[in-house]
Amino acid sequence: MLQTPTQVLTLEEFLKLPETKPASEYIDGRIILKPMPQGEHSAIQTELAAAINVILKPQRIARAFSELRCTFGGRSTVPDISVFTWERIPRQENGGVANVFSIAPDWTIEILSPAQSQTKVTKNILHCLKYETQMGWLIDPEEQSVFVYLPDRPTDVFDEPEARLPVPEFAKNFSLTLADLFGWLLE
Repeated sequence: MLQTPTQVLTLEEFLKLPETKPASEYIDGRIILKPMPQGEHSAIQTELAAAINVILKPQRIARAFSELRCTFGGRSTVPDISVFTWERIPRQENGGVANVFSIAPDWTIEILSPAQSQTKVTKNILHCLKYETQMGWLIDPEEQSVFVYLPDRPTDVFDEPEARLPVPEFAKNFSLTLADLFGWLLE
């Protein structure tokens, strides 16, 4: 499944390939296999997506999706958590959630795994910001910090336990401190 140096694959050809586990991403003409999530990553991903959905989904403001393939701007990536405002969620004719998401999320959240390149993950977040993503988070469990990326401001780093993490305007009802986020690892 991994691309050899002489193999050239278009995005369209990549999208026809069977899904892999863990997910493969198509970036700059190459197929890159994401690392398999481990305990800290999985705990944060599961709890954070659920916490976002508890606050934003019932009011039909937004919805968080885990490991959702998003294909736009010549790339096909699988953010750990993609949050879409309600009106931007692709839908089927019957109103159900579509299978294919050909747009950038409104909020992209990545959780760094031990063997994962921070540069690669940051590039994915920056790519999203070029395509109207309002905010990106890069969560680093080892350092217990969160990098917050915005399209029009310098990157901020949050590493104080009581720091309240910024969220996109549409998610203003969702509140989380760094202590809350990393507290999920102690439960």
